[in-house]
Amino acid sequence: MFRKLLLSPALRPFILILLLLVLWDLAIRLFKIPAYLIPPPWEVVKQLVAEWPRLLAESWKTTLATLGGFGLTILIGIPIAMVIAYSRVVESYVYPLLVFSQSIPKVAIAPLFVVWFGFGIFPKVISAFLLGFFPVVVSTVMGFKSVEPDMLDLSRSMGASRLQTFFKISLPQALPQIFSGLKVSVTLAVVGAVVGEFVGSNSGIGYVLQVANGNFDLPLMFAALVVLSSIGVILFVAVDIVERVMIPWHASQRHTH
Repeated sequence: MFRKLLLSPALRPFILILLLLVLWDLAIRLFKIPAYLIPPPWEVVKQLVAEWPRLLAESWKTTLATLGGFGLTILIGIPIAMVIAYSRVVESYVYPLLVFSQSIPKVAIAPLFVVWFGFGIFPKVISAFLLGFFPVVVSTVMGFKSVEPDMLDLSRSMGASRLQTFFKISLPQALPQIFSGLKVSVTLAVVGAVVGEFVGSNSGIGYVLQVANGNFDLPLMFAALVVLSSIGVILFVAVDIVERVMIPWHASQRHTH
């Protein structure tokens, strides 16, 4: 019973985290790493507990910015990707520009958003959107381009309209690729929101990281990073749950033990 519980898929990540914490502690003890370089794990845990109300409050602000950017990614990225997938003319114009835009460091242009939009949540939302936009577009384009031509020909031969073909064949076959892009996008959106908080904000986990860095408070920095990672994991799991609900038939949802 204990062995079965120990090897439960739900517990495996926590077991791995526990092992990593043990290795972290052993490495500090064996190599005598000073606390001002890497804090011991229990110091991080103590700071996490002590600063939890503050970290929780700031994490909501980062999460809201992340969700705003991710929402824009869905509303703008997927329709643009569909147009690119179905029009070679649009693809030849827009796709190279999108690829070129990814070579621009977001940290370099994030201060411009502060100048243009002020110090509110909007610059962070835009920063999260820009980081999460490209993976969704690429995956969605690939998804719609991967639809089997034989299925489309069969649909036309049976007299299905373009709209029926889209909803019955094209969209279901493209959904696995779309969700793959969304999973990457939602984690990158967290990074984008923090980048926005770095350059111009007095709130959020990014601001906490800046303050902790300025005070050389390494336990608080690590505690903030734990919270930030947790936000990314929770949002990733949320997208994964939606994927399982929408495409339970896909091979990626067939779990093997």
